[in-house]
Amino acid sequence: MSRIVRCSLIQARNVEPVESPLATIKKAMIDKHVEMIRGAAKDGSQLVCLQEIFAGPYFCAEQTTRWYDTTEKVPDGPTVKLMMDLCRELRIAMVVPVYEVEEEGVYYNTAAVIDNTGKFLGKYRKTHIPHVQPGFWEKYYFRPGNLGYPVFDLGFAKIGVYICYDRHFPEGARALGLNGAEIVFNPSATVAGLSEYLWKLEQPAHAAANGYFIAAINRVGTEAPWNIGEFYGQSYFCDPRGQIFAQASRDKDEVLTSDLDLEQIAEVRKTWQFYRDRRPDMYGDLVKP
Repeated sequence: MSRIVRCSLIQARNVEPVESPLATIKKAMIDKHVEMIRGAAKDGSQLVCLQEIFAGPYFCAEQTTRWYDTTEKVPDGPTVKLMMDLCRELRIAMVVPVYEVEEEGVYYNTAAVIDNTGKFLGKYRKTHIPHVQPGFWEKYYFRPGNLGYPVFDLGFAKIGVYICYDRHFPEGARALGLNGAEIVFNPSATVAGLSEYLWKLEQPAHAAANGYFIAAINRVGTEAPWNIGEFYGQSYFCDPRGQIFAQASRDKDEVLTSDLDLEQIAEVRKTWQFYRDRRPDMYGDLVKP
C-alpha cells in the first residue's frame, strides 16, 4: 500500500542588488517565494522547503556586520509568522530557513518547521559551520547549532533538516535516521567548483546508508557579494536506495515537485538491514575529539 507525500523544493536567485536597503532585499525575496509557494500548493504539494537563508543573498562571501541586522527571532519574527499564516491558509507544511537571533550577538543559521495547520513545530540549527576557502566565512555570522538532530512529526511524514555544509558529515545524517526521519531536507547555497561533484555523491549515500528520502535544495545564478562562482541549482529528490529520481535545472528559478512513496522506506530496510547490523558498542572512538 502506497503512502504518498507530494513535496516541493524551491530554488531561486536573489532579486535585489545588495546595495539596496536590507528591508527592500528581504521583502523582494519573500514576495518572490510566496508566489512560488502558492504555485506549489496549487499543484497539490503538501510540504515545501526553501533554500538556505532564503530571504536575501548568500552574504557569507564577505565579512561585514551589516548582515546582522537581517536576523530575527524564531518563531516570533515576522518571516516565520508570515509563513505560519501561509501554511494555515494553504494547508501545507513548510521548512523555512532563516537567519536567527537568540540574543544580541548570538546568531544561528536556522530552519523553522511549520505544520499544515500553521503550528510551529520547532527548529533545527546548522551544526557544522564552515570557515573555508575564500567566500565561506560562516563562523563570522553563525554560532554552531546546539539543538541536536530533531525529527518533526507532520502527521503524514516525519522529517529532519540538515543545512548545507552539514551534508559533508555522515554522523548527523545517521542520527536523523535513528531519530525516525523519513525525509531529510538539506537547504543549501553551494557553488560550482571544489565540491560540486560531491552534490550528487554524499547525499544519495546518506539516503542509501539510512534508508530514507533526501530532498536537496540549492540556489541558482551568480550574485553579489558572491561574485566568484555560480550557484548551480540542480535541487533534487533521492529515494532510499540512493537514486535521484527528480532534479531541477542548473540555472533557472524553479519549483521542483515530486511524489514520495514513504512505503519504499520499509521495502528498502527489509532488503538492507543496516540498522539491525550496526555495532554501536564498537563506535566509541568516533566521538573522541
